[in-house]
Amino acid sequence: MTNGITPPDATHQRTSLARRASLLIFLVCGIGLSSWAPMVPFVKTKLNLDEATLGIILLSLGAGAILSMPLSSVWINKYGSRRVTLLAAVIIAVMLPLLLLATSGIQLAAALFIFGAAIGSIDVAMNAHAVLVQERYGRHIMSSFHGLFSVGGLVGSIGLGFLIKLGLTPLVAALSISGLLVLITASQYKNLFPHAEENTVDSFTFAVPKGPVLVLGLMCFVFFLAEGALLDWSAVFLQFNRGFEPSMAGLGYAAFSVAMAFMRLTGDKLVHKIGSYKVVLYGAIVASAGYFIAVSFAWPGAALIGFVLVGLGAANAVPVFFTAAGNMPGVATSLAIASVTTLGYTGQLAGPALIGFIADLTTLPIALGFVGVLLLLVAITYRERK
Repeated sequence: MTNGITPPDATHQRTSLARRASLLIFLVCGIGLSSWAPMVPFVKTKLNLDEATLGIILLSLGAGAILSMPLSSVWINKYGSRRVTLLAAVIIAVMLPLLLLATSGIQLAAALFIFGAAIGSIDVAMNAHAVLVQERYGRHIMSSFHGLFSVGGLVGSIGLGFLIKLGLTPLVAALSISGLLVLITASQYKNLFPHAEENTVDSFTFAVPKGPVLVLGLMCFVFFLAEGALLDWSAVFLQFNRGFEPSMAGLGYAAFSVAMAFMRLTGDKLVHKIGSYKVVLYGAIVASAGYFIAVSFAWPGAALIGFVLVGLGAANAVPVFFTAAGNMPGVATSLAIASVTTLGYTGQLAGPALIGFIADLTTLPIALGFVGVLLLLVAITYRERK
């Protein structure tokens, strides 16, 4: 007899299933987002876009994400992260192949906006759910979730290129990826925590972030910019500046994703060992060095080495920020995370256009080097805040 009380073993099993489900949803998000990276050169060539025009169009992805995040926090508070996750994952799967079917810059921008809105929504939902799972575990496990996102980055970026290398058209390859996303999400939906178990508030409105939330958001801005720059421009950089074949141009983001996945999968222990401050500080320095190496040497291998360093350095800063946001007293988890991710994704909104404009005025290597400068400035600023 349990007298209505859930046995400890059952509670542990329920939490373990929820953790596994969360891990796989992070994987879905990583695959969906990174599959866009090897598509960029194809649509650039198909639509005959220069760097500046492409940069403007790429704004749409970040804009969709940013505009959806505040709304997502409201939806999560009302309907739960599980339902928001399901809807967003289905939209990602539907939009992915549609990105390749765009016949004009306007159509591509519209598709990227919807795609970005779904990415933004699932990002807030999966992190809010992960904070709840971490709370049930009673120890830092956030890096492992983001590690699966990075594994997804590897699967999406190199997987789509591999399918094309096998002889599939880009559209069929994208459809295959979409089917995988739907399959994983459908199989894990029931294991996510229901709305009743989440941290909600009765009166909920999205407010402009301030104080500690604002600081975390600004830090996320630069790190998301560093990641977004590789998502949107690494394949273009490798193909047009380092001579990579189109089918292999996704290797840059793949190298970045492998390094990031490795560091995030071991990041929980690293945070416990050296502390979150050193993780962010040293990470910014290493990521900055990676950008400088990638753009300073003409040898193609140097670019891949640089992208690996970016992945190693940037890996665990965002999980640290999300953990801090999710545990702020007096603030709903979904609200704090939505605020931080909104500011973070602003980096992905401003980044592609900024890099495109700088590249059009100078060169793409110089534009990417500018991201390294921003990371170095973050390291200096963060040291002063200690």
